[in-house]
Amino acid sequence: MQKNYNRLAGKLILFSVFVLTATIGKAQSVYLPQSYQFYQKFNADIYSKSSSMHTSLRPFLIDSTISNRYNQLMQMGVDSNRHNWFLRKLFNEHLIEVNKKDYTFYADYLQDNTIGHDFSDHSNTEVHFKPLGFGFTTRIGTNTRGFQFGGTVGSKFSFYTSGYENQAAFPQYYTDYVKQIGFVPGQAYDRGSTKTYRDYSYATAILSYTPIKQINITLGQDKTFIGDGYRSILLSDYAANYPLLRVTANVGKVQYMMMWTYLQDQNLVKFDSFGNNRRKWGLFHYLDWNLNNSLSFGFFNAYIAPEADDQGNRRGFDVNFVNPVIFASGLGPSSQPGNALVGFTGKYKVFDKSAIYGQLLFDRFNGKNYFQTDNVDNSGGVQLGIRGADIFGVQNLNYLLEYDAVKPYTYSNRQVISAYSYYSQPLGDPLGANFRELVGIMNYTYKRFDFQGQLMYAKYGLDLNAADNAGRDVTKPLIPTYASNKVGQGLNTNLYYAEGTVAFLLNPKYNLRFELGALYRHETNSLGSKNASVLTFGIKSSFRNLYHDF
Repeated sequence: MQKNYNRLAGKLILFSVFVLTATIGKAQSVYLPQSYQFYQKFNADIYSKSSSMHTSLRPFLIDSTISNRYNQLMQMGVDSNRHNWFLRKLFNEHLIEVNKKDYTFYADYLQDNTIGHDFSDHSNTEVHFKPLGFGFTTRIGTNTRGFQFGGTVGSKFSFYTSGYENQAAFPQYYTDYVKQIGFVPGQAYDRGSTKTYRDYSYATAILSYTPIKQINITLGQDKTFIGDGYRSILLSDYAANYPLLRVTANVGKVQYMMMWTYLQDQNLVKFDSFGNNRRKWGLFHYLDWNLNNSLSFGFFNAYIAPEADDQGNRRGFDVNFVNPVIFASGLGPSSQPGNALVGFTGKYKVFDKSAIYGQLLFDRFNGKNYFQTDNVDNSGGVQLGIRGADIFGVQNLNYLLEYDAVKPYTYSNRQVISAYSYYSQPLGDPLGANFRELVGIMNYTYKRFDFQGQLMYAKYGLDLNAADNAGRDVTKPLIPTYASNKVGQGLNTNLYYAEGTVAFLLNPKYNLRFELGALYRHETNSLGSKNASVLTFGIKSSFRNLYHDF
């Protein structure tokens, strides 16, 4: 059965690729990789009161709203007087670039090499990590070799792919988390479990097709982010890239997205020889309605359905797999129920170039006593934030202030395979559940220099032991240790986090830059504290969005 199913899936994908490449027209479908550091530079345009752009579904497609700003950013620091081929490729252009009437193509070699030191780490453990792949060793750093290439065929079809081979030595808190889940957050398996450094890969591949102006179809391996914030409690880009088919329709003031994904859990007992892990389907709906240029509301629905139960009994056909109707879930076989979540988003542009935004999430819901803290049948979360550009009248000074909170046991399920997770990583906020956090970020761009600072405070409850379940770990079965859902229950823990970076842009086409970074992390509870005080410097490239502020 599995082999037949695999053949059918392969044929469907090949057919989809054929359909995507069949027509050339005039619609726009150029894909812009999701990156908070890069996307915030569009704040002045997308949060302008004159803009009607839908801002809460990302990655963006480059349209008329952001195309001028995008072109400006791609010319940042470019000197047209350079005629030497090497200097043009280093500072001005893609390594390979073709621009024809009917098609375009670009390709780049990407390199990340950083060195660093954690001044709070006083251990004597020997580290064999070499940030250049040879020569000297450091206790903190990265050594990444990668590529990206993309292009368009006509104006309806675009493609993008990137791949990275990485070795890295992280601060101890990050390394501990990687060892716990066997996975580098947001990227791939850790192949270096027996080494003193981490060894892993990363890949993205996207085909984007816009048959008419109102509809876009995206197929590939990527992430999706819903919301206007730095975090998302509905669907974030924290977890690894997943196989997806995403259809987005824009009709008048309404944008509607349907997405089908194929997810995995590497820690559950297998029952077959197909692949390396247990598998599940993810179905997502999101509708965003612009009442006017300033006010919008969104409606979100997610449904996680296991491919089979713990005994290997395959789930019967579930209409939710192809259901285009938002909020219709839970219609599958009662013997193998899925995990349904419902959410809402909102945004209001209080000033030109500034907007307040928020999210509301419902997992399990009992309206009668929803606000009682002794009822585990109620779980969900809330987000409230403000962001914008040109604050204090300073051009290119962007800001964000955001509050997020998620009740204990949110996202989890009695069947672990149905949890709202992918490769043991939450599909929402990196902190999982049972937390509150306050995040502030400011970014300023001056010519080729980019300055960014971040402050964060979080409160959450950790498990006291392996058998405990205080409600933070979404991959644990929904068997509560506590009869309440009060944030901070369990081992009450406080996290203080600060980070700052100064970057000098070398080539805007693939974000090649020198970067100096500093990070301070202090986690404390009744059992003690863990500190990290890290200073790093190196050369970086690409527009990847990777998190280490958890």
